[in-house]
Amino acid sequence: MLDTRESISVCQSAQTTAVEETSTSAPLGQQLYADWQAIRHHPYSPEKGLEQVFFSSGWHALILHRIAHQFRGWKIPILPRLISQFNRLFTGVEIHPGAKIGSGVLIVHGLGVVIGETAVVGEGSIIYQDVTLGGTGKETAKRHPTLGKNVVVEPGAKVLGNICIGNDVRIGAGAIVLRNAPERSIVVGIPGRIIYRKLEGEDAFEEQSQPDLEAQVIQVLFERIKSLETQVEQIKNTTHLVDSRLELISCIPRDSSNSLVTDFLDGAGI
Repeated sequence: MLDTRESISVCQSAQTTAVEETSTSAPLGQQLYADWQAIRHHPYSPEKGLEQVFFSSGWHALILHRIAHQFRGWKIPILPRLISQFNRLFTGVEIHPGAKIGSGVLIVHGLGVVIGETAVVGEGSIIYQDVTLGGTGKETAKRHPTLGKNVVVEPGAKVLGNICIGNDVRIGAGAIVLRNAPERSIVVGIPGRIIYRKLEGEDAFEEQSQPDLEAQVIQVLFERIKSLETQVEQIKNTTHLVDSRLELISCIPRDSSNSLVTDFLDGAGI
């Protein structure tokens, strides 16, 4: 696991690279072709053949955004925002014309996706429905996140503030991410926590086999509480001490409460 300073350094480096690569973007036609290739060949693509052309709202949203972004780069007023508003009405995807999106990005389903003005999305990233790349309201200038290459943001996730998500990161469904995430890591929960980081040279990891760290913490506390209860019982039996507090502890239905905690830990795969 990275320490705080190392994590920030890695993320700042990745952020600089992502901004440079997307700001020196390829011609519009080349970007659109890369987007089409991404949706054609990517295993996450929900449609095939002509269905991709007519019913891929995420691809339509990217086409309209790239046109709006091009007009914004030419300093044309009003028109970029008009295209953005039409994009929102037509596809359900809201992307500010100022957002920088790399080639080969795939927006799956698309409905409810919001990408802010200063957000940066690296090449090959995948964004699912109801994802927000937004701000916290406490920052100015660069106030939206930067995503590195090949980042996967699962449904309902919110990535907020001027933070950096490294290359090959996977953000779990419903997560709320408020801090930098180092490359090749998995982030889940509210607030987002890093539960796994793939090291250099390590084989590809299986997300389903990764531990639930919160459940592990609960398990440790549960075991310590049971140990303390056992010690209290031993003290009572040894000293024949009668105390109202000990009597209160004895009245707690341990079997049922233990069963509830055990069921929770079993459901978390612990």
